[in-house]
Amino acid sequence: MKISRWTLLWILVVGVLAATEIGVLTGVINASNLIASFFTFVVALVVVSILSIIGAVFVGMFVSHRILSGKGFTFEQEMLRMRQDVRELTDRVEEIAARIGVSLGDRKKEP
Repeated sequence: MKISRWTLLWILVVGVLAATEIGVLTGVINASNLIASFFTFVVALVVVSILSIIGAVFVGMFVSHRILSGKGFTFEQEMLRMRQDVRELTDRVEEIAARIGVSLGDRKKEP
């Protein structure tokens, strides 16, 4: 299995961030110096921003794939199924009301 350059870059970035976090937690790296350093803050902000954008792109690709795939994940089909379910439930309620002799009033059948 061949690992691409992008995968190696991602592993390197995550490894550096994990090593920094472990260093801060164990006391090897002094956190007050990191917070005071403007350059470190800017680098951390850029890395987090890039990773969040990449994550958002992957989530967007996943959602768009699910919507556009032929697995029945369309909005219109789901709405039509729900409309049919409401009609069936309304019919059942009307049957029960007729059996016990209760009037539901004037209701339209079609929306």
